[in-house]
Amino acid sequence: MNKILTSLVSGAILTSSLCADFARIEMGAGSLVQTPVGSVTTTDDSNFLSLDGTYTTNGDESAQMYAWMLVKHPVPIIPNLRVEYLSITDAGNFTYKMEGVSSPTTEGVSSPTTVDMKQFDIIPYYNLLDNTFWVTVDAGIDIKVIQADINIQAIDAYMLDPMVPSYLSSDTVAIPLLYLRGRVQIPTTNIGLESDVKYISDGDNTVYDIRAKVDYTFDIFPIIQPAFELGYRIQKFDIDTDETVGALEYSGVYAGMMIRF
Repeated sequence: MNKILTSLVSGAILTSSLCADFARIEMGAGSLVQTPVGSVTTTDDSNFLSLDGTYTTNGDESAQMYAWMLVKHPVPIIPNLRVEYLSITDAGNFTYKMEGVSSPTTEGVSSPTTVDMKQFDIIPYYNLLDNTFWVTVDAGIDIKVIQADINIQAIDAYMLDPMVPSYLSSDTVAIPLLYLRGRVQIPTTNIGLESDVKYISDGDNTVYDIRAKVDYTFDIFPIIQPAFELGYRIQKFDIDTDETVGALEYSGVYAGMMIRF
């Protein structure tokens, strides 16, 4: 999966480089200290255990790594490109009953569960305003690719039965979202205020990813400009399908370093 995404991003950057000289490159990385909230009830008949149950996050705060890069060029017809990466690890409990297993207890089983999500955002966008009177506005489409690994651990009551392993699931989904970014550079200062929104909803299912930040650029070198960013990010996955109902939210403060070329 990582090789596919790397090829897509490399291809998009190569296409842009063949058509125009880059006007600007920015990149950054840092840490998001997020707190999860919520639960999801699901029905899964694809495994021989036939798990029907509810995952509830523990709500434990944790630090997660993020990185991003944007490439802007001067050709109007070709979209600019922004790519992002975020890793989220969430721990909780899955409460369920187990069909087809000989055991004194088949209801209300609660197992420690971890959810690892790697998110790759591929965002082609256009400048509606490009530092016009210190204001920048971008609009585009975000293809959010989520690689989720779920591990439900076997509990002690079933450890004596070798036919009951841990439940492992790995899925990759791509979600298209609308993308809007606004930025204001405060005149005569090195301070910028910025926010972006990624959003999609069909009435029953809603996904959004919202950030707001302040950054400060250090005028040390004429070409390479280092900067510091501090912000707040909130993600929500509100799902209502035949197999899955619930909502999970991840929010918290993030901070990192940036470089502008």
